[in-house]
Amino acid sequence: MAPLFFWYLLFMTNWNIVKGLSIAFLGAASIIFSDLGMTSDYGTTGLIDIPTARFDKDGTYTAAASTDERHRQFSITYQATPWLQGTFRYTGFDNLLLWDRNYEFKARLWEEELYLPQVAVGIRDMVGTGVFGSEYIVGSKRLGNTDVTLGLGWGRLAGKGVVGNPLQVLNDRFSIRDADVGLGGEFSVNNFFAGKEVGIFGGISHSFEALPVTAMLEFNPDQYDRDVASGGPRPKEPWSAGITWHALPGVDLRLSLQHGDEVGIGFRSSFDSKVEPKRRDADVFISSYYLSPSNLPPQINKNNWYDRLLYDVERSGLLLVEGTISADGNHAKLVVGNTSYSIWSDAIGRHTALADLHLPATVKSIYFVVEEGGHRPVTVVVPRPSASFTDNPRTMIDQVRILSGRTLDTPQHRTGFVTGKINSTLNIRTKFQLFDPDDPARYQVYADVSSEYALTNHWAVRSSVAINLDQNFDESNRQESDSVLPKVRSDVVKYLSTGDSGLEKLVVEGRDTIGRSLHYRAFGGYLETMFAGAGGELLYWPHKSRLAFGASAAYVKQRDYDRGFGLLDYSVLTGYVSAYWATPFYNYDVAVHAGRYLAKDLGATFEARRTFRNGWQVGVWASLTDVPFDKFGEGSFDKGFYFQVPLDGVFGSRTRGNLATRIRPIQRDGGQRLEDFSGNIFWDLRGARYDAFTPDKRLLP
Repeated sequence: MAPLFFWYLLFMTNWNIVKGLSIAFLGAASIIFSDLGMTSDYGTTGLIDIPTARFDKDGTYTAAASTDERHRQFSITYQATPWLQGTFRYTGFDNLLLWDRNYEFKARLWEEELYLPQVAVGIRDMVGTGVFGSEYIVGSKRLGNTDVTLGLGWGRLAGKGVVGNPLQVLNDRFSIRDADVGLGGEFSVNNFFAGKEVGIFGGISHSFEALPVTAMLEFNPDQYDRDVASGGPRPKEPWSAGITWHALPGVDLRLSLQHGDEVGIGFRSSFDSKVEPKRRDADVFISSYYLSPSNLPPQINKNNWYDRLLYDVERSGLLLVEGTISADGNHAKLVVGNTSYSIWSDAIGRHTALADLHLPATVKSIYFVVEEGGHRPVTVVVPRPSASFTDNPRTMIDQVRILSGRTLDTPQHRTGFVTGKINSTLNIRTKFQLFDPDDPARYQVYADVSSEYALTNHWAVRSSVAINLDQNFDESNRQESDSVLPKVRSDVVKYLSTGDSGLEKLVVEGRDTIGRSLHYRAFGGYLETMFAGAGGELLYWPHKSRLAFGASAAYVKQRDYDRGFGLLDYSVLTGYVSAYWATPFYNYDVAVHAGRYLAKDLGATFEARRTFRNGWQVGVWASLTDVPFDKFGEGSFDKGFYFQVPLDGVFGSRTRGNLATRIRPIQRDGGQRLEDFSGNIFWDLRGARYDAFTPDKRLLP
């Protein structure tokens, strides 16, 4: 019966949104689902409509959809830390024929103890139009299989109010709550916890041991004043009841009777982004050390340790660039790369095993100079395993040292890269524009044929051709942008309907490290779907520093809509200065970029990303510029969230490939930067920085 509810939900809601969200979470197919707390219709952990003080497991994604006689809601919730939860929500009003975007944040104040409930505070519709504006303090106490919740609510959760707002004694502003609804994107700070009266909400849930179901009852004081003012019905009563079927681990279906006479249906899917997927073991082969010369390629000299090592390294999905042995024979320095291992420390482990097999017996320690994308950020010093510590590998691990990157002045051996060979890969990519009121779900799925032609060790020609598989941009209701700014992004419909297949990029790019802390890139060509030009980037990142500083600049012209070689008249000089902080908190990295954007507006972009040791990344960003909110248009400023799914978990094989997606609530022209060509070196080096090789931690806990 429950699967019928889900399919009914899909047909009752906007199918394009469901389809778009499904494609956006394509990588989740390989993720181990999480069995977590219940999700309300609003997307946050809760009962039916009201929040509870419960939280999901740290690092959990939750996608939810629900429909009732008033609303259709879609939400994405992320448990950002053990004590902080954020939700993006997209709500359709049947009687108003409109869609609303809003955000909710909930923070835990303290955990549950023997005699104390768990308590949390939250703000609903924190950066939105204010349609769902409310704040709350809520406590939950578990009694066996029963969970009891009671809370105080402001705004919509105040309902008719039962007591005066106690915060009025602190400041008069807490007695006045503005009811105006704007374009969204503004922090209505003056409304937070404001209003003459405060309401009470609460509920109870009970999980049955013998059945995979949870029953719930809630008291929701919301009077739905905005709905009523637009002709909608007043709730018959504040009580609602429902039952949730835990159909699969991490998958819930809910049926509810709301306010006495309204039927609601909800669906939730959750997965844990911290779970380590099963990966294929390293390929087993007979080392060149044991092969006879007749079984080796003719260019391999069995008597040359570098040739033997190079042959084994390449068969392992790794790279060996240069090598040398000190005059006394005690130390070997190897410049190494990694094409297959998602975690760099795993790659170093494989490099160590192979080097130990082939290096002369006199070598007591190995200096692995890590080369990542043409840059050399760190050197990992490993004691020779066969020389000592064979009985206690733990001792060897404890003696691993992490030094700064370096250049071999006069390497004794250097791999001769074949410059006349084109290396090509095939990837599946996506583009999204979700939650635009005119077109709630626009998407494209395309095959990306990428090629690289090496000119030198540090310079290459890179190209990417997009072959459309499926898209609905040509069905858009907004073919012409209404932007008053230069149309640097809002003409995306023209690009993806006129040229849904075509040249994505054709770029000459060089990358290298100067000294031990200064990394650079220079580029020129057709940079992305909409712009061509030339520019460069610098990043200063001292060894073992959590702070880094960078600068980037580019002169670009807008490309023609068919994504051929033609250019339009619009041009701009864009550039930024950047500061980065690799925080010690939950593996979050934050960055600030200040400068000139593609629409010639001036401002700053704030971004934060969290990286897990399994390769997952999640993040958010926001750009505030000198463009007034009314000129920017709906949404008021550029913002969105980012996630990256490692493909080694999807296919169970060793690969560094990933599915990366940026999702914006709405695409406008203010605060826009070049894709992949501004402030990127720091993120490119994220997996190979100094703490990626810390014993036992391996970058992340």
